Amino acid sequence: MSRALRILLAAAVLLGGAAALSAAEIAPLTRGTAVTDPALLRRLDESDAFTLQRLLSPERTADGPLTTERLFASLPQLKDIPPAIDAEFDRYIVSQKTAYPTETIGVGEGFDVQLFDRANLNSRDTRFVLAGIVNRMDRAYALEESCGEIRLIYRLARFDGTTATRLPMTLNLVMKARDARRTDAQGTPISCAEIARRWLDHGNWQELIGSRDDAMLDRIETNIQLSVAAKSALHDFRSDYLLKVFKYDAATKTFAESTLENQIDRDRIMADDGLRRDFKDWLLAPQNLRELDRGTVLIPEKFLARSAVVPTPAGLDASALQPEFGMMQGEGKGEPVFTDNDVVGALKQAAARGDMQNIRSVAGFQRRLNDVTCSGCHQTRGIGGFHFPGVDWLADKPSNSTIVPASPHFVGDQLRRRDILTAFAAGKRPDFSRGFASRPQTRGSRQLAGSEYEDGWGAHCSLQAGPGTPDKSFTSWSCATGLTCQAATASRHIGMCFIKTR
Repeated sequence: MSRALRILLAAAVLLGGAAALSAAEIAPLTRGTAVTDPALLRRLDESDAFTLQRLLSPERTADGPLTTERLFASLPQLKDIPPAIDAEFDRYIVSQKTAYPTETIGVGEGFDVQLFDRANLNSRDTRFVLAGIVNRMDRAYALEESCGEIRLIYRLARFDGTTATRLPMTLNLVMKARDARRTDAQGTPISCAEIARRWLDHGNWQELIGSRDDAMLDRIETNIQLSVAAKSALHDFRSDYLLKVFKYDAATKTFAESTLENQIDRDRIMADDGLRRDFKDWLLAPQNLRELDRGTVLIPEKFLARSAVVPTPAGLDASALQPEFGMMQGEGKGEPVFTDNDVVGALKQAAARGDMQNIRSVAGFQRRLNDVTCSGCHQTRGIGGFHFPGVDWLADKPSNSTIVPASPHFVGDQLRRRDILTAFAAGKRPDFSRGFASRPQTRGSRQLAGSEYEDGWGAHCSLQAGPGTPDKSFTSWSCATGLTCQAATASRHIGMCFIKTR
């Protein structure tokens, strides 16, 4: 296999298009952790019980699906979302004109940089359709009182007569997995164990979601493909995505613009010596470094950003594109936040206690610092910029046996998530730790063996940093028999599993 062909195939995998299990093969992996069946999602969407307007305003009469024009005009809870998105678009356009003054930018064909049409968010022809429901009780470390969260994922779609076309935007309504005040028929508070059992048994989980009040609302997350730009003399082909979060404010009964979880505000930190020192001291403190290693760290809001613009595709390392990379290199803005010596010293102290599971090197620290962020996770093994596009049930003949509903990163994480649900159901304290986003934490299961999610063709694997010197953070990232780890991009540490060649 030529290097050019390997790179081409690698690009296909990075965009989620190679060697994946079919939707029928994925279904057992998502049992109890996600609703991905297109026929069921269609029924839930058309029943009105799981539309955005019903979940946000359960007192409303059933008036059918709301177009985006009516949705944002008639639901005061959402009033702050369109102007916040507009402001981000305006800032993005200015930044693009500054960076590439010779390129044209606008909506539609004929522009060098083609923008998402914001008119779709105030149209009589578009609405949000239910694309999936995902159980995230594995995030109960962040929302312990609520047993984690449930995400209802909606995809923006345009309806034109008898046809419908999905548009590159998702809106996630994130709800708490339980209302701690609710009780069962005997007056006993509904426990995390009971919620987990209902999901694992495919029981009446719909009742848990469908009957709600404001206490169940947590936030809305949006992901919009801002633009598409063809390859030019100035840059490679890319799509830029805007990530935003709106936290529910019970006092005002609105979703207010908020910081993104763990999305480090690199520019602000690099420009403030005091903030830079505070962030380094905080993250390298033993307890926080341990939580970073486990993937359960929650970085304080004072270090976080309120939006992220993420380029895709990013390659296997994503380092050169991610804001966190500048924290190791400085980028001409003064001293870096973390030096190699800082990281090595902190890791030595942690290793003496036996705390670390994933971060065992500077490269491991950098990768974990990247993949705990919204933007870093977004860039890791997604499908065209999304981790859950869902099967398109709007199509004339959606196939539930050949079309993959979610990204390799999402699918590979399902065994860990179900393990946590099983622990909850048994009344045990779950292990919330996770591996790196590129490589799932299998917890002893071999269900993914031989697939692209673990060690099969297209899986991410460890390259030798030099003869006999593998990076300790990635030594377990091996390939199945008959495959070998080969460089697919410029990454020094991570390659992909391909068939051995002479």
